[in-house]
Amino acid sequence: AFTPLFRSHGEYPYRETPIIAKDDPAMMQGLVHYHRLRYRLMPYIYTIAAGTHFDSGTMMRPLVMDFEADRKAWNVDDEYMFGPAFLVAPVTQFEARSREVYLPAGSDWYSVLSGQKVAGGRTVTAQAPRERMPLFVRAGAIVPMGPDEQWTGEKPQGPLTVHVFAGAAGAFTLYEDQGTDMGYERGEFARIPLSWDDASRTLTIGKRDGRFPGMAANRNITVVLHDGTSDGPVLDESEGRRISYVGAAEKVRF
Repeated sequence: AFTPLFRSHGEYPYRETPIIAKDDPAMMQGLVHYHRLRYRLMPYIYTIAAGTHFDSGTMMRPLVMDFEADRKAWNVDDEYMFGPAFLVAPVTQFEARSREVYLPAGSDWYSVLSGQKVAGGRTVTAQAPRERMPLFVRAGAIVPMGPDEQWTGEKPQGPLTVHVFAGAAGAFTLYEDQGTDMGYERGEFARIPLSWDDASRTLTIGKRDGRFPGMAANRNITVVLHDGTSDGPVLDESEGRRISYVGAAEKVRF
């Protein structure tokens, strides 16, 4: 779910979700959870994918690339960043139900599973039930998410939920295009800048730049602020400030 390509098929051993989990309801629920999360994260993933083309960016990278000043992060080889927001800590030990996770210094971190806010620069013991994996979001991150859908073209230009993680200033520029052709090579795409001012607790949704065929004139956007007070999976939260975005700059204050 946290790699550039998301595929599960092939010859024997058959590995499609309904086959490998048909006799294990808990496994089925866990795998479907990550399928759905991957599709909801498509606005974020599509943006960082576009960054590899336009900005020579990377979707997956070792911690040292984002936290060069933290010497302890230099030698961490079993965690990685997925885009600018997520720290992914896969579980590779058989039957492990927790693992040690180093959270780099220079940032606070949010556990996606519990909602707990943790200071960086230390190692924590992260819970890892079989159906979930340790996943953290850095403070200051802005994560745009789309609706629950079965395929990427089911709800094009649908409503957006923008998750903001307080504790530091941050920025993220959402990238969008038609999605099924090569129009981006002709300049047919749009960007929406998002910036979070932590001191004033204000998210600025900037003026949309560009356009593409089929672009929606307005979007329903819900901004959800996280500050470490929640006690559950943060990316499942949906209550927040709602606006109708028509392409002009908007400020959302908390």
